[in-house]
Parts: sequence; C-alpha cells; structure tokens
Amino acid sequence: MLNFELDEEQRMLKEAMDRFAREDMRKVFRDADEEGHVPDETVRAGWEFGLLPSGIPESYGGFGEYSVLTGAVAMEALAYGDLAITLQIAAPGLVALPIQLDGTDEQKRTYLPRFCEEKPPRVSAALSEPRVQFDPFAQQTVAVRQNGSYRISGYKGLVPLAESAEMLLVYAQQEGQTQAFIVPTETAGVQVEDREKLMGVRALPTFRVRLDDVQIPAENRVGGEQGIQFARILNHSRVALGAAAVGLARAGSEYARLYAKERVQFGEPIAHRQSIAFMLAEMAIDVDAARLMVWETAWKLDRGEDTTREARVMKHFVDEMVMQVADRTVQTLGGYGYVREFPAELWLRNARGFSSFDGLAII
Repeated sequence: MLNFELDEEQRMLKEAMDRFAREDMRKVFRDADEEGHVPDETVRAGWEFGLLPSGIPESYGGFGEYSVLTGAVAMEALAYGDLAITLQIAAPGLVALPIQLDGTDEQKRTYLPRFCEEKPPRVSAALSEPRVQFDPFAQQTVAVRQNGSYRISGYKGLVPLAESAEMLLVYAQQEGQTQAFIVPTETAGVQVEDREKLMGVRALPTFRVRLDDVQIPAENRVGGEQGIQFARILNHSRVALGAAAVGLARAGSEYARLYAKERVQFGEPIAHRQSIAFMLAEMAIDVDAARLMVWETAWKLDRGEDTTREARVMKHFVDEMVMQVADRTVQTLGGYGYVREFPAELWLRNARGFSSFDGLAII
C-alpha cells in the first residue's frame, strides 16, 4: 500500500534543499539566466548535499541507500529554486546512475568511486538527436562492432556541459536496440560544436556533438555483452524530469497565489475574483496530482516493477501541466508577467522545454 509520509531522512533532505533553493538558488537564478552561467559556488554547494554519493553502494565509496523516491523529492525541491541550476547540479548522475543500474562489475569498480569524491568528475551524457520527431528507441546514431571494438557515428544535441566533459555516455543504436557507450572526449572523431542557443534553461550550457567513426574498446559498452535495459533507464530519467517539472510548477503556482492576494484593483485583491480564484485552485490541484503521479512511478521503480506505462502517462500529463501552470502564472500577473523583472516569463520559457528534455536528468 502506498504511504505518502516521507521518512525522517527524506524530510530533513527536503527541508535542507528547500532552504538552499530559496536562499541560494533564488538569489542567482535571474542573473544566471541573463549571463548564461551558473556561479561555481552554487553548483559546488548543491553537490555538497551528497545526493548522488548517497545512492552509490558503500563498496564503491558511497553511502549505499539508493532511492528513486528520495531523488524525486530532492529534484522537486531544487527545481523550485531554478531548473537550469538543478540540471547542472544533477548532471553527473547522467553517467553514474546508468552505470550503477546496468554496468558490469568492472565498470562499477572503475567509474563509480569517481562520483563519491569532493568534486564531481567532468562527465555528461548524449541521448537526444537534433531532428524532428526524435525517438530515443530509434536512434540514428549507430554503433557497429568490429574486431573487438565499436565504431560510433552520429549527431547529438542537448548535451549538457559537453565542452568541459572528459567523458560522455553516448546512446546509440546497435543491432536494433538502444545501447550506451562510454566515450572519452579526447577520442579521435569526437567533435563538440558551438554552444546551443536555447529559449529556456539558458544558464545550462548545452552543445551539439558530432561523432565521426569514433572507435572505442568493446569493454566500453555499458553492461558488456548483456548491454543495458534502456526502457528502465529512460523511466528513471522521466521520473527525474517529472519531479523537476513539479518543482517549477509549484514555484509558479505559489508565486501567482501570493501576487493575486497582494495585487489590488478596484478596491480589492484580484484573488477575490472568481475567474482568478478558480484558476489558482486548478493550478494547485494540477501540481498536487502531478506530484502523486511522479511519486507512484518512483515508488514502483524502487520496488523493481516495470513502470514503462506509468512513466509514459506521468510524463505526458506533467509536460502539459507545467506549461499550463507556467502560462497561468503569466496570466495572473497580467502585463507584469511579460516583464523580465518578474520570474514568470523565465518559468514559462523553461517549462516549454520539458517535452524535449529527454536525457537531461536522471535519478
């Protein structure tokens, strides 16, 4: 039976991250968006919570208490502060968690301890491709095995922090299935192109990466001969993005409610008008409904269940919910919603990207 009460450790984590989101992330998020750069000290402070190491087994240097639900709680709390900063703090997990879930024993021994150090390794993952109707299960990036090695060719987009990464986790089609490959960026044929100019999450540097007949050893295929369970990895990613969307939508919903209570027109707060009050109520209902869908999917993942259906349904609902809530936040503010001095327009730009953010987060 589902239990919606967070345990003591989860409550403490949520309270700490809520404070960090309000007191640290909210102080810098607007400048970070304008300047296209997250302050290093903010990223470092977020990493020091130890969320990723806490989910890595003790035998690899971590704390060994992996929980998707705890990750969802943390992701929502951080995204309440700012989405772009959250995605940058969580970026090391894009490599660590697929290796933890499906990597060989040797791959876990080699790579996982690197994510338990004082500073995170410079890594990223390349899943999305810059094309219309991208399907993560039908990659055009292809890996071919030849004489004890793999040759990878393709073109990737929305690769966070690629310019500074020393290693990429590249997803590619191999014999009709999506597999993952560990690719050092110094390998011949790897070309990181100019930074992408995005509508939202502008503080997060993302790049397109071209792979031109890149050759890597066969042992760099995640999971070895068995490979990865890609659907499961994608479900973990969708829960992460769903939780982040809930955090962003909660920020907009709460801001709109407070603004409507304080904004006086014709002698009374605009929250007294039925059209505004009903809209605010619907926003709050949608946020709570989305959170429950995210938590249910996370709970089932923690139980080892196949959550492909739940993750698809949840992600579809949350993608629409976050856009609607962000848009209604702008509506509540009226003309101010379109002014950059207020955060509503930033939330709307960030919300618009969730339908195309596959592979930008994982828990």
